[in-house]
Amino acid sequence: MKNYIIHHDWKIVEQGFVPENNRISESLFSIGNGKMGQRANFEEKYSGDTLNGTYVAGIYYPDKTRVGWWKNGYPEYFAKIINSTNWIGIGVSINGEELDLAKAKVHSFKRELDMQHGLLTRSFVAELQNGNQVEVCSHRFVSIVATEIGAIRYTIKALNFEGEIKVTPYLDGDVENEDSNYDEKFWIEVARAVGGPEAYLTVETLKTGFQVSTGMWFQLLKNGKKVDTEITNGEREKFVEATQVVSVEKGNEIVVEKISSTVSSLYYNKEDLPEKAKEAIDIAVEAGFDLLFETHKKRWLQKWATSDIKIEGDVAAQQGIRFNIFQLNQTYSGEDERLNIGPKGFTGEKYGGVTYWDTEAYCLPFYLSTAPQKVSRNLLVYRHKHLQKAIENAEKLGFKNGAALYPMVTINGEECHNEWEITFEEIHRNGAIAYAIYDYINYTGDKEYLAPLGFEVLLGISRFWSQRVNWSTAKQKYVMLGVTGPNEYENNVNNNFHTSYMAVWTLKYTLEVIDYLKTEFPYLYEEMVKKWKFNELQETAHWTDIIDKMYFPRDEERGIFLQQDGFLDKDLKPLAELAAEDLPINQNWSWDRILRSPYIKQADTLQSLYLFQEDFTTEELKKHFDFYEPLTVHESSLSPCVHSILAAKIGYQDKAYEMYLRTSRLDLDDYNNDTEDGLHITSMGGTWMSFVMAFGGMRVVNGKLTFNPFLPESWRSYGFRIDFGGAHLEVKKERGLFSVINHSGVGIKTTVWDKEYEIAGNSSVEIKNLKTIKTQLK
Repeated sequence: MKNYIIHHDWKIVEQGFVPENNRISESLFSIGNGKMGQRANFEEKYSGDTLNGTYVAGIYYPDKTRVGWWKNGYPEYFAKIINSTNWIGIGVSINGEELDLAKAKVHSFKRELDMQHGLLTRSFVAELQNGNQVEVCSHRFVSIVATEIGAIRYTIKALNFEGEIKVTPYLDGDVENEDSNYDEKFWIEVARAVGGPEAYLTVETLKTGFQVSTGMWFQLLKNGKKVDTEITNGEREKFVEATQVVSVEKGNEIVVEKISSTVSSLYYNKEDLPEKAKEAIDIAVEAGFDLLFETHKKRWLQKWATSDIKIEGDVAAQQGIRFNIFQLNQTYSGEDERLNIGPKGFTGEKYGGVTYWDTEAYCLPFYLSTAPQKVSRNLLVYRHKHLQKAIENAEKLGFKNGAALYPMVTINGEECHNEWEITFEEIHRNGAIAYAIYDYINYTGDKEYLAPLGFEVLLGISRFWSQRVNWSTAKQKYVMLGVTGPNEYENNVNNNFHTSYMAVWTLKYTLEVIDYLKTEFPYLYEEMVKKWKFNELQETAHWTDIIDKMYFPRDEERGIFLQQDGFLDKDLKPLAELAAEDLPINQNWSWDRILRSPYIKQADTLQSLYLFQEDFTTEELKKHFDFYEPLTVHESSLSPCVHSILAAKIGYQDKAYEMYLRTSRLDLDDYNNDTEDGLHITSMGGTWMSFVMAFGGMRVVNGKLTFNPFLPESWRSYGFRIDFGGAHLEVKKERGLFSVINHSGVGIKTTVWDKEYEIAGNSSVEIKNLKTIKTQLK
């Protein structure tokens, strides 16, 4: 755990330059807009340790799988959202010496991310080896309005010298990925052009043939006036540049304004890309840096108006939640149903930037509550578009009759994960995708999504579950053999509780959906029966039999379900008894030792109890939490949030706060020593969940909004906003007071502490000491 980020309500601040922290900071200060993202690399050259990263949504490379031995069903490749053309580059030379903070003496340094307005600022004073001292300040943003545009304002001040400053803005497409399986580069050049202050570069991915065109324009100002000195252009394969030299005296200040465009063949015909890149540049240049930023800033303020969470009395917690919300908002916009959310978003190479089950299990609730309905709907449509691929994935593993197994890792619907215990066995992901359909409909009431999109996905998943179980003569029950649950520190186990519970729940829910469609959309349902050759009587009878006779391992003495068969055979020593040097176990123990231990990477059995709290009594929840939490090492970023929510549910408020702080500051404080690889974007959705569902006690039960809030002892108050049922609600908790303010004209019903309240449009309800003290029109 590190603690070098300065606490601030709205900003992420790094004071002083520590090269060992640079990769961490490059992740933390990343910026993006849903279509592209940029690590916080320096504009000027940096020869020290760095991970350069510019990423374009939907543009990927199928990096051939590298394994020591092959199994039937293994994917041929691992898809990766790859490092793309570096558009931020500005070479700087002072009297013939290149500015490079790895070689210069850094007198002061500050990096700051203004989350409220989406602006990255960096300032420093450096002394070069020739004794020249410069003060530099850069401002950078990726527009969330003009989403093809990035802009930089880079200021250089001559502190103690006179002479020449040479600036060289450039575009560099000769980039690589550190995680390339065979050390190859993934891009070839298609076209380049450079002239005066403008340059354009078009490159194409190997194999997949995606093209990206990047354009740039710049101008140079000296003491506020445009510099008209000659511009010299240069070019080589996959690289274009423009150089301008200016004479300066001590105290002079020059400003480089650089505007860049990035367009891809995901949205335009390939032959039109250079022209589209230029069109975007021309429009942006006409607007100028200031106006571009002003519109960008206003849009960010609009996003915060509907998604902000306010905490009084705890700056660390406040900074943490806003950082998580900021990253979620700049990673996914929901405007393109072909795109999804990678575990690292646009902040690093790890996990390839592709889709895992994290989206459905941890991200969907945030977008359901804080964004227009189409945003979360598009996350579901993304999976429906990949249904045929999911069926093909299942067929490769021997399943038939339209059974669908959604991939653990994908970008186009094909499985591309190559660890057998995950690729073949971590099948609970199917349950997460089914639950997401329910979650969306339960929250929005949009049952029409079931006809036919939701039903088709549920049918494919239910067919998979019905074939994946088998009948145990010995147990006289259906069993689920050879699986890996969410706890990846257990592989190839039998009867993992969470996997089996999700299978049974999915079958139940699909039966409910069938009854709904037969009543509300009978003709469409008949069409679906024919299309999918659905033998309703035979197949649903089998599903019902599985529901009635599924085996769940259980310890009757403790009154709990077991994570899997044989779990009690382990040495159940609590985590607290391990020596400090053992932790984290994934960095200090052999894999063999981990697999034989009782230690749990993330919520597994508790994952089901979190999703289906209403199926269990509070006492049952407590028994399970008390047994499993002391064995949980939380070495997955997805773990603390679930534990925070359950801890709040059973009244463990201190534990709920502890787990919330851990998930909210996971990257800011580098809890797991891996922030340098990129941020944990999908766990940030879990952070939001842990706030509104733990402290706010928010649940949607049978389509009805409920709250059971509490206020941590160290806080004075908190507030958050959600959209529900067409209403926009502001929820506030103060000491002894809870209020819900309806900022819309749509009336709504809600339950607080088991009592129902009706809140008319533009009105509020206030509850003190569990009693209503005031309802009023706003």
